[in-house]
Amino acid sequence: MNKKIKITLYILTILFGIFMVVFGEFDDSPGAQGLGLILAITGVVKIVKSGNKKL
Repeated sequence: MNKKIKITLYILTILFGIFMVVFGEFDDSPGAQGLGLILAITGVVKIVKSGNKKL
């Protein structure tokens, strides 16, 4: 896949993770907050890993 598309998808993953954390707080659901946190951290890790790779 194109590198720009991957970065865009990772950013969307981070934003969805943040949405899940906020929605989980509103709904008082620790499971949704945990999943959102995992999604956000995964997106950040993938962006950092893709930035370290040479083209």
